[in-house]
Amino acid sequence: MTDALRPMTKPRLYEQVLDRLRQYVAEAGLRAGDRIPPERDLATRLGVSRASVKQAIVVLEVQGLVEARHGGGTYLVRDSLDVEPVEKMVERRRRLPDVLDAREALETKLAELAAERRTDEDLVAMRTALARMAGEIEDGGHGVEGDRLFHAAVTAAAHSGLLAEFMRSIADQIAESRTESLRQPHRPERSLAQHRAILDAIALQRPGQAATAMRRHVRTVAKVRLLDWDPEDDV
Repeated sequence: MTDALRPMTKPRLYEQVLDRLRQYVAEAGLRAGDRIPPERDLATRLGVSRASVKQAIVVLEVQGLVEARHGGGTYLVRDSLDVEPVEKMVERRRRLPDVLDAREALETKLAELAAERRTDEDLVAMRTALARMAGEIEDGGHGVEGDRLFHAAVTAAAHSGLLAEFMRSIADQIAESRTESLRQPHRPERSLAQHRAILDAIALQRPGQAATAMRRHVRTVAKVRLLDWDPEDDV
């Protein structure tokens, strides 16, 4: 069977709600920090169930486009709702657990070896990466590039060509998991603190402590809303 004759899928109702919300934000001129209408009002105005509106809001939260605040209300995180296609989210959700398993296995060992083999130059690279990450966070970003540079510096400090090659082979998937994690609320600051704990253990040349700190960090990375989301939960 060719791709053209694959089974047709019916658009999920919440996907249609997502498209209407994107249009609404653009037409109303809403910006980051503005509140969108309550779920009950949206359901009434769109003529759909509240459950479908709620699922659409969950998708926006998973993508880091809106934030539900304590005390009520859902607010824009960005100036627009540039929503990623749901099917791409479904595919990423499918492969993410395997990527996280690989990261825990590889990066825990890399941290352990880095604590045994690191040089002064390796420590400078790690500290520079964390300074970059801290600066990105202070500027309102997620610290993605600083995060990437830190893990690259740890990998280099392990001085294992084969493990480094394994890491390069899944670099795209790791980048995907990094972005997914760092867009969780308050995650960049927590990640930075965990990186500093990893660096401290490596600097003190304590392999077991470094491995434990890295394992704790990667398991935090694994706690993302995407994995709790059910794409078929629609009414």
